[in-house]
Amino acid sequence: MATRRDFLKQVGLGAAVIAAGPIGLTRGAKPAARHPNVVLIMTDDQGWGDVTAHGNEKLKTPNMDLLAKQGAWFDRFYVSPVCAPTRASLMTGRYHPRTGVHGVTRGQENMRLEEVTLADVFKQAGYATGCFGKWHNGRHYPYHPNGRGFDEFYGFCAGHWNNYFNTGLDHNGKDVKSSGFIIDDLTDKAISFIGANRAKPFLCYVPFNTPHTPWQVPDKYWDRVKKRLTDHDTSVCAYAMCENIDDNIGRILKTLDDLKLTNDTIVIFLSDNGPNTGRWNGEMKGRKGSTDEGGVRVPFFLRWPGHVKPRKIEQIASHIDVLPTLAELAGIDKPKTCPLDGVSLVPLIEGETRDWPERMIFSAWNGRVSVRTQQYRANAQALYDMTSDPHQKKNIAADKPEVHAKLAAACVKWAADVGLKNRKTCPIPIGHPERPVVTMPGHEAMLVSSKNVPEPKPAQGKKKKKRRRVSRGISYNKGAGWANDWVDNWTELDAHPYWPVDVVNAGQYEVTLMYACAADDVGAKFRVECGTGSVDGQITKAHDPKFIESPDRIARKEVYEKVWAPLKVGKITLSKGVNKLIVRAISKPGQQVMELKAVRLERIK
Repeated sequence: MATRRDFLKQVGLGAAVIAAGPIGLTRGAKPAARHPNVVLIMTDDQGWGDVTAHGNEKLKTPNMDLLAKQGAWFDRFYVSPVCAPTRASLMTGRYHPRTGVHGVTRGQENMRLEEVTLADVFKQAGYATGCFGKWHNGRHYPYHPNGRGFDEFYGFCAGHWNNYFNTGLDHNGKDVKSSGFIIDDLTDKAISFIGANRAKPFLCYVPFNTPHTPWQVPDKYWDRVKKRLTDHDTSVCAYAMCENIDDNIGRILKTLDDLKLTNDTIVIFLSDNGPNTGRWNGEMKGRKGSTDEGGVRVPFFLRWPGHVKPRKIEQIASHIDVLPTLAELAGIDKPKTCPLDGVSLVPLIEGETRDWPERMIFSAWNGRVSVRTQQYRANAQALYDMTSDPHQKKNIAADKPEVHAKLAAACVKWAADVGLKNRKTCPIPIGHPERPVVTMPGHEAMLVSSKNVPEPKPAQGKKKKKRRRVSRGISYNKGAGWANDWVDNWTELDAHPYWPVDVVNAGQYEVTLMYACAADDVGAKFRVECGTGSVDGQITKAHDPKFIESPDRIARKEVYEKVWAPLKVGKITLSKGVNKLIVRAISKPGQQVMELKAVRLERIK
């Protein structure tokens, strides 16, 4: 397997490739005295309507509003319908299917190694680079943020986290314990990074992980919002989370003021998709997961005092535009990247709208594709005039068949061009010299069902659903296999989990399982195999812990945490190359083989 460093050399992203061109704006604005710093803040599941500046009087977001009023306020800014695809496009300037990202779990969120990220571009231009929060574009090095251009990473790589108070996080590949509420803690680390690098240009990426569930927020915010509103508790908690985010944005802005960096720093604020509940969102159609307006329209504010004049921008724009825009604003001349889908928004930021071309911005999720132009939103079945019908109340496809046919055909062409149906998942690298230990979590496993348990037939008169969550001798604990889940209900010997792997360095590896097992199930035997290598093990000790209590305001849909026991299995010899690492059941004296949280491999020689 070619290393990521080898590929960056091939495309010309060597240490001296990116020449710094004119610093700052190039179309007449006041030039910067130095390369500007960049603070890029993105929230998780915060909708367009979760900002006071957009008309929502149920919450208070003075710092978000300040960014809107002091800089370029993009009123029609679009992202992808869900988390990982948006993050991939934000980092690369490319539509997510091109990057290999086609889902949010089981490795479907991994960006291909040939992708050049925003952090790569800025790091090669001499910037210090840090990421503090939710990554969600690859867990295993070199898919890890440290392998994608970030000097420092503090946060987590999965799609969501189980607990937000005093939790375990990742600091440059090592497990650490956080302190207090997670957003406060992430902000502390981002502020420390800014202070440590104030003498040189820095890129500080802060992907906050709220208001994504689970519904946890400090009492201070819950109490004050609950006192004001009679809304459903999910909305109360979401608004409380947003107000906590706003306070932490205020802390970052104050830090820039205190260090006299405000005029030297570009600050961007946006969200990764529409709201995760049915709360107010400007009466737009759709929410998170939808390719309609409400699922993909988000806040986007860009502030750079003395260089960017306050201006509200009506032209459509997208997450794929962030990389080329920031590169131009920072004076990075012609960065060497993979071919970009996005364009620089600098002309719009400077008010040059007369010659701005008509464009199409596409969104896709679960096989659904929609396209947004300045006037219309369309998909295969519908056409809406967004100027006269912003809430998508009337499908005018029959009234304007030529317009609909043109845009529907554009969706089909786009899907083929970006490889929307190419759903190959990157295997997990094993034995990379930068990370000799790899932990493969249960939710990343592929499950092979038992042949002894037939799939249930659909009820008479009903069509078979494509995505059935019925256990056939093995399943995930919660059925869907989202982040932090594990292998459970393993009742059949011919069922098994496996992980697609790419053994980078052949050799001997120590195998450890993280497991739970009821007393009645002790004695189960299993085999861990990969290619021609294998090692057998047996569960000799019960470990059946209760779930850890979580301070949830509302019942969660995610799995709860519990303490898992390590089981050292022994040594396995792995050959270089792509393969499957399989855990097979040999015997089970009780109801199930085990609950399997993870498989850990450590290269020993």
